[in-house]
Amino acid sequence: MTRRLDNARILMYSHDTFGLGHLRRCRAIAHSLVEDYRGLNVLIISGATIAGAFDYRARVDFVKIPSVIKLRNGEYTSMDQHIDLQETLKMRQSIIRHTAETFDPDIFIIDKEPLGLRGEVEDTLAYLKTRGTKLVLGLREVMDAPHLLDKEWQRNDVMRKIGQYYDDIWVYGPPEFYDPLVGLDAPQNVRSKMSFVGFLQRAVGEGVQSDHRQKGDYILVTTGGGGDGADLVQEVIAGYEADPTFTQKALIVLGPYMPAEQRHRLQEAAARVGPLEVIEFDNRMEDLVANAKAVVAMGGYNTYCEILSFDKPALIVPRTQPREEQLIRAQRATELGLVTMLLPEESADPKRMAQALRTLLDQPAPSAGDPSLRLEGLAHISSMVGDWMKRRDGDHLTVVQG
Repeated sequence: MTRRLDNARILMYSHDTFGLGHLRRCRAIAHSLVEDYRGLNVLIISGATIAGAFDYRARVDFVKIPSVIKLRNGEYTSMDQHIDLQETLKMRQSIIRHTAETFDPDIFIIDKEPLGLRGEVEDTLAYLKTRGTKLVLGLREVMDAPHLLDKEWQRNDVMRKIGQYYDDIWVYGPPEFYDPLVGLDAPQNVRSKMSFVGFLQRAVGEGVQSDHRQKGDYILVTTGGGGDGADLVQEVIAGYEADPTFTQKALIVLGPYMPAEQRHRLQEAAARVGPLEVIEFDNRMEDLVANAKAVVAMGGYNTYCEILSFDKPALIVPRTQPREEQLIRAQRATELGLVTMLLPEESADPKRMAQALRTLLDQPAPSAGDPSLRLEGLAHISSMVGDWMKRRDGDHLTVVQG
């Protein structure tokens, strides 16, 4: 059964400065919504350099804004080195505002950054609020260590502005897993807007198959976007070299943002280890996760949702700088028996990594650690969108066969 939202429009903002997480999360939500509602159109504003490398369902499209890269030290720079950062930010802000004016959305969903990169969405939020657009802030279940997030938000008066602009706050996780605003002085007018929708379940589309699908069992090693994934790949290679008797095949996905010099070095190193195959990028990662025997990853939000969705044993080696998001998520997931974790200083020991890889093959799936865990985020979001549109439009929400 498919419901109809006649001429409904949802605009989504994904700032995308480091990795692919924001765009992939927005895309998953958009695809779920257009599948559930005929007549609904979704437009994603994205700064991802490879936004066009992904497939989009009918009635989902994207607007590409100039790319800004977040460096490992937390600073930003323009993708085009010949354009000043401030000029790039002005262009992004102008495109975002013009897109909102032209598209005229019923709902505007902002992913993770309440005011956008360097405040670039605030002007658009203020404009759309006068138009009666429903403004929604979507937050990962883990944002960052409280002391780091609080410092960043206090500097930009973010908490007050969340209360001022937003109608709803969707937390993409269950309340028992983690609270993204823990340790922050969140006022009641912010807390009252929060809904913990649950993790966002992933699925392999019918007829969708990766070009890199493997024959036989394999461990999938993924670094997400790859911008800071070279250490993990090098440690996996070193683990295989430390134990030549470990012959389980592994497929390593470097990620599209891994610097060329690191990519070439790792490809050469992996070529000397028989069980390893290396690819740069795949836009159908769900298929690769679904068919893997186990997963080794840094543990970003989307990879974690895929591990849970396809119930795969996983070894997580989290990034700890400049954000602690992956570390916090890995620690909590380990507490719940969902994954195992090596800290970076542990994974740097080749023998320790080799043993962890061996152990991974016999590790229970996440469902064994927490059988009650449900991934219901997409269904809950769909229900909330439908309920709001129905209240706004009366009884114009219809159910049609689909």
